[in-house]
Amino acid sequence: MKAVVFDRHGDPAEVLQVREVPDPTPGFREVRVRLLAAPVNPSDVLTVEGNYGKLPKLPATPGYEGCGVVEATGGGVLGWLRKGKRVAVIHQKGGTWAEQCVVPAKHVVPVPDNVSDEQAAMFFVNPVTAIAMTRDVLAVPPGEWLLQSAAGSALGHMIIRLGKMSGFKTINVVRRKEQAEELRRFGGDVCLSESDGPFEKQVMDATGGQGVRFAVDPVGGATGTALARCLAKGGRLLLYGLLSGQSIEADPRLMITNGATIEGFWLSHWLPSQPVLKLLSVFKQVNRLLSDGSFKTEIAATYPLEQIAQAARQAQAAGRGGKVLLKISERSTAR
Repeated sequence: MKAVVFDRHGDPAEVLQVREVPDPTPGFREVRVRLLAAPVNPSDVLTVEGNYGKLPKLPATPGYEGCGVVEATGGGVLGWLRKGKRVAVIHQKGGTWAEQCVVPAKHVVPVPDNVSDEQAAMFFVNPVTAIAMTRDVLAVPPGEWLLQSAAGSALGHMIIRLGKMSGFKTINVVRRKEQAEELRRFGGDVCLSESDGPFEKQVMDATGGQGVRFAVDPVGGATGTALARCLAKGGRLLLYGLLSGQSIEADPRLMITNGATIEGFWLSHWLPSQPVLKLLSVFKQVNRLLSDGSFKTEIAATYPLEQIAQAARQAQAAGRGGKVLLKISERSTAR
């Protein structure tokens, strides 16, 4: 089969290659999935660069999620139940940028027919993270403020949607004024631009000087540091990314006198720690939100595997206008 492979860490456009590799064989309680589509996520790019929290043994194939059809099983009840179904795939070791992959049967979720392959390919990383952070880890109550940076991202849009559904209000921080205006039209309650100056004062003005009890940040550096300074008494900040590549600076007085906390969230740790019934509930929510269009992600471009260098360049470009996807095969392809 064809797969994207890298032998060394570096610029994805330079180190990624498409090669012929052996077809994978599923073991007991595993399934083999023929991939239809897979996104190019920041976590994938960071892995190839060598800057992610966990790194594979090289050579390796990137890709932590995708959509495909279960074509074979190594045995086990769940695998047989999934055989022949179109599913969303989470691949915790990486490997969805290929024509086929093998994963545990419990790491695939059937998706409704009215959800496109492209949207189904983005089932886990953003939708599940948005739901897990807001409804489970932080459990933001109705009427409360949730402050988020990088709010113009696909995940940021999902958090705004969840706020409308669950009754919490969002304060959304972006870099440019035009992005803030776009988010206002999208439904963000308060939309702030970093180009207007330090947004801590803007947040305090929006909350009557009280600050916020809940915040999420995928940026780190100066942005994450500023979010931490916006926490009210007993406030909680979840860090779920490090797009800036820089650490935040935390004031111990904030945590000592205000009882504020700064925590990390990583989907790779959250998923295996949850009971099966909770995960089934979350997956059901994602399927419903994908089906009704609430969690629709804009797609900037789609590339075949052979154009992985171009796909990587566009995925890293600022203002690309949506996700970059790899189109790997057609649903009707027979093997």
